[in-house]
Amino acid sequence: MTEWQVHAVKYADRNARTRADSFIFDDNHDAPHAMDYFMWALRCGDQTILVDTGYDGAEAEARDRPIRMDPVTALAPLGIKPDDITTLIVTHLHYDHAGGLDLFPNATLHMQSAEMAYATGPCMCHDTLRMPFTADHICTAIKRLYAGKVVFYDGDGQVADGVTVHCIGGHSRGLQAVRVRTSAGWLVLASDAAHFWENLHARKPFPIVVDMQNMLDGFTTLEQLASHPNLIIPGHDPLVRDYFPQTIADHITRLDRGPTRDIKT
Repeated sequence: MTEWQVHAVKYADRNARTRADSFIFDDNHDAPHAMDYFMWALRCGDQTILVDTGYDGAEAEARDRPIRMDPVTALAPLGIKPDDITTLIVTHLHYDHAGGLDLFPNATLHMQSAEMAYATGPCMCHDTLRMPFTADHICTAIKRLYAGKVVFYDGDGQVADGVTVHCIGGHSRGLQAVRVRTSAGWLVLASDAAHFWENLHARKPFPIVVDMQNMLDGFTTLEQLASHPNLIIPGHDPLVRDYFPQTIADHITRLDRGPTRDIKT
């Protein structure tokens, strides 16, 4: 059976946030609540799959959300060169997950049909729903489609042996989680199906949501997909870097061997 190494690659953070930015229902809404931004790299032998792309300096300036390093620099310690990426899983098309699509020109995008339809459809007439998207990123995805370099999934699908995708929705219409076979068992990259472990464990919804039921049902789906609750990796939780060991560089965390201790939030 194919087993993959999985690395979380942090490229940005936002510390001037409160718990009101992370949880719809929270009594302590004014308390500080930091957020980290990640990409994920899957490796098996000479195969590399990138999950999401982060965003670049231009997007950082446009949104006034600075990055620690651009995605290409962040991936370099792993020996990953942008031109070498041919398989790129896009969990969803929000700016912080698809803002670097143009940095990987040879990549075929693997995404949910529902996400492309959502990002290019009538829901984008609403400012609130459109806010996490950037038109240039969506245009890049469409150009990749017209170049024959998009693979669509409707629900569950297999990207490679030991790597599957599963439509969750909720936060974005076609948000998908990624299930990866590792030496520790089936690991699930939740992406924004659970921004933080607390979203999942306490069943607290994140405020940016298009379908609340899908978001809440998605928490159960994540638990069913993973071999152990410790192997569900939230999309933005700074605690990931506390529970899992750093490797190669201090912004890169290895996930596939499991956490160093039981995860409690």
